[in-house]
Amino acid sequence: MLGVTSHYSHEAYDYPPNIKETFQDLGRTVSEKVTLLSSATSPAEAQAALTAPPTAKPQPKTFPHAIARAALSSSQTLHQQHAGSGEDPLASALEKYALAMERVGEARLAQDAQIQSRFLAGWNTTLNTNLKFAARARANVEKARLTLDAVKARVRGTTWKLGAAPGAAAHDEAELSPEAQEEIEKAEDEFVTQTEEAVSVMKNVLDTPEPLRNLAELVAAQIEYHKKAAEILTELQPVIEGLQVEQEASAAEAFSLH
Repeated sequence: MLGVTSHYSHEAYDYPPNIKETFQDLGRTVSEKVTLLSSATSPAEAQAALTAPPTAKPQPKTFPHAIARAALSSSQTLHQQHAGSGEDPLASALEKYALAMERVGEARLAQDAQIQSRFLAGWNTTLNTNLKFAARARANVEKARLTLDAVKARVRGTTWKLGAAPGAAAHDEAELSPEAQEEIEKAEDEFVTQTEEAVSVMKNVLDTPEPLRNLAELVAAQIEYHKKAAEILTELQPVIEGLQVEQEASAAEAFSLH
């Protein structure tokens, strides 16, 4: 789970081709370019606005931001093709779409930031602390088990039955010396103690509410992003449909005149 969700830390996770985009492609924000384009008085100025260097940092490499840049570039191409013949509805729609998708991209970045701080950080802490304690406890159990086995092997291997033939090892603990029995019992007690401690540590790991709380934060961040994206596109939809109606009416009027 952590391995997959860690991709929220990589800005371009939803659009790998962004790595091929140039410095000019990742120049000013779409909204900044729209402002510059609105004041352009020639095709040369419009092109300069599209390739203007960033004012602060390069554009984010998210898929929505890439769509926004592509839509704005397409819009400008249409504007240039229809220069002098009035406003092109599709060009206007693409520009508005570009601005909307940039807002969607910013919402995605906000989601990623929340996931990194409220989910990934918490899960990393859990793995690096609680689970380390659990691993250490398991190692202590294994060490105590090996010690117990070693004590039993050594004590029994050097304790003989009364009257037994040379080379025959005793296997009945009742015939062990008090000192040998005490040594085995001490090792057994240590093994039991380490086992109980490991069980307690693992129970604490499983019972801690932090991972579940972090998971709830992940879901909340995703909900907030998708809700915001839906709101932005819902606001845009009637605007695009309005431009479509205007274009159809204009086309119908032009046809009737002919």
